[in-house]
Amino acid sequence: MTIKIWTLTDLEAGVYVDELTLGADEVGAASPFTISKKTLRGGLADGVDVVEIDNGKLAFTVIPTRGMSLHQGRLGELQLGWKSPVRGPVHPRFVPLMEPSGLGWLDGFDELLVRCGLESNGAPESDEQGRLKYPLHGRIGNRPAHHVALSFDTESGEIRIKGVVDETRFHFTKLRLTTTIVTNLGENSLRIHDEIENLSGSEASMELLYHVNFGLPLLDAGAQLIAPVKTVAPQNAHAAQDIDSWNHYAAALPGYEEQVYFLELLADANDHTRTLLKNSHGTNGVCLHFHKKQLPCFTLWKNTTSAEDGCVTGLEPGVNFPNPRSFEEQQGRVVRLPVGGKHTVDLKLEALENASQVSAAEEAIHEIAAGVAPKLHRTPRPDWSAS
Repeated sequence: MTIKIWTLTDLEAGVYVDELTLGADEVGAASPFTISKKTLRGGLADGVDVVEIDNGKLAFTVIPTRGMSLHQGRLGELQLGWKSPVRGPVHPRFVPLMEPSGLGWLDGFDELLVRCGLESNGAPESDEQGRLKYPLHGRIGNRPAHHVALSFDTESGEIRIKGVVDETRFHFTKLRLTTTIVTNLGENSLRIHDEIENLSGSEASMELLYHVNFGLPLLDAGAQLIAPVKTVAPQNAHAAQDIDSWNHYAAALPGYEEQVYFLELLADANDHTRTLLKNSHGTNGVCLHFHKKQLPCFTLWKNTTSAEDGCVTGLEPGVNFPNPRSFEEQQGRVVRLPVGGKHTVDLKLEALENASQVSAAEEAIHEIAAGVAPKLHRTPRPDWSAS
């Protein structure tokens, strides 16, 4: 086995690679692929580092400047991600996270996958004096990686990118995200292995949610979420109005008011679970695979407004529901980390390019559910929803 490694960023060692292009010829691979690293210039993207990976079948973009998020993806003609009215990727210096409304995070939101956390990941929360304490969805998605490395295994065809991102503040949070994103030549999937480590000399706590977003054309009228559901409840009274169609999508509608549903999923004997978003004809889809013990909560965000305003849905596995931090702490849904402690997450994103793949994914989900009828709450659960 021969593994070739390229360090793109190492702040401590003073290493920074502005541009890099790799392909089969450079590494002696038998199958075609491309990897490129560049720094964007102009507009709100000025200074953003992007790493574009095309394994010969699946292509996706990693953004080290934005917490190692995934910006967009593509499997053949199937576009993964969504079209946000925000022209991104946006450099974090243009994202006013701590503006008084607490909603500044939205100024940079256009990713396929963005992590929410690590200190908090839910709705904005203010202290008793009305000062913003926790902004919407936290800070990790707007923190740049200080160490980034690429590797390629010439024997197995494995492409790997690893990044290290710190979320620290003097006197407060001291957490580190180390992420490894892996794909193989010719695969239709990518795998994410994350470790969140407590760097403090004292016990710490964390929240984490994976905001995985899809829009048109996958999210067409009649699209559907398939999941092995144990329990589902609306976030608020507005979502409760459509509880009977919580996992179905209508056509994009200008002025649509977002709806959110909280779920507990079933898992197999190995703690594995998955969800499937399929288009109306069942000819394309995407699956998220993860472990319920690592990510016990699942949030579905439906925002099928006009295409111009950002028609999108979010599939969001997390350690908690995206309520204000204090509410989630009261409900015992924050992760406690001892000194040097780590929380590990394994997540797989699989793109499905034909009806047979979609059908097989749906059948696997039905096997996990094993005929269990989901418990449907018609009003918000007081222990799940701060609303």
